[in-house]
Amino acid sequence: MLRGAALRVTRPRVAVLSAVHDHPHADTASIIGIVRDALGEVSHQAVYDVLRALTTAGLVRCIQPPGSAARYESRVGDNHHHVVCRSCGAIADVDCAVGTTPCLTASDDHGFAIDEAEVIYWGLCPACSTTTPTL
Repeated sequence: MLRGAALRVTRPRVAVLSAVHDHPHADTASIIGIVRDALGEVSHQAVYDVLRALTTAGLVRCIQPPGSAARYESRVGDNHHHVVCRSCGAIADVDCAVGTTPCLTASDDHGFAIDEAEVIYWGLCPACSTTTPTL
C-alpha cells in the first residue's frame, strides 16, 4: 500500500497504518499508544507526521465529529457516513442511504461540483441505550 502511494516503507508508517486498520476510528492518542506498544519509543510528532502523510496519500481518512478529537479510519474511496454515540462517543460506519434521501442533494450548490456529502447520525449505542435513561 505504501509503495503504491509513492511513500517509503518505514517501521513507523507500517505501524501507524496497521494501527488504523486494526482500530477504526481511533484518535491520535490511541494510535500513539498502539504504535509505541509495537515499536517502543516513537515521538508524538513522528506519528502526527505519518498520519498526515497517510491522509494526504489517501490511505487513511481523518474524521472529526463535533465535540470529538480527530479520528482516523482506513475505509477510504467511498462516500460512507458515521453514527456517533452521544454518551460514550463510539463511532461506527454507515453506508450511504439508498432510495429517496432528503438532504443529500443540496438545494443550492452555489456552483460547486459536489462529489461527497458528509452525514453524521447521532444517538445512543446499544450498550449505552440499555444503561442511560432516555431524555
